[in-house]
Amino acid sequence: MSDALPDPRASHGDRDRVVDALRIAAGDGRLDAEELDVRVGRALAARTLGELAELTADLVVAADDVLVVQQGGGKYAKEGRWRVPARIELRTQLCRVTLDFTQAEITASVLRIDAEMVHGKLVIVGSPGIVIDTDGLNRTYSKVKLHSKDVAADPLLRIELVGTLVHAKVIEQRPRR
Repeated sequence: MSDALPDPRASHGDRDRVVDALRIAAGDGRLDAEELDVRVGRALAARTLGELAELTADLVVAADDVLVVQQGGGKYAKEGRWRVPARIELRTQLCRVTLDFTQAEITASVLRIDAEMVHGKLVIVGSPGIVIDTDGLNRTYSKVKLHSKDVAADPLLRIELVGTLVHAKVIEQRPRR
């Protein structure tokens, strides 16, 4: 007889968490649409936690690959030489956030910014070669002002802004000369 314990059964909640993780990975560009469909199907059919773990084992994002900005009031800035992570989470109220990419070390072609901003401003200092996609933003009394509409088809960096803005602004600025 084997001393190994049986693999615990997966619950609906376990399957839902894995499906959410897979969708986030696809949004980050780590899975293509076809791969997402296959893995979601396998997640929904999984019977054990081991089967679910196999579906996300190659997708784990290191903790240092996510920048979390959680601030109420004041200013937050990333300027000069800094390493751009795979994802940025903005959770701000009454705050001005500046992300200056002019001297930043860009490590991937896509940056996902998950924003939950209330009464604030996000200033993105970019340069030619950076495209900002705001299609995933839900805006309530908010404004977006971008310059990157006219960038080539193969950008240096694609910033995908998703989330919710309430009485907030997203402004793209060109670098100062």
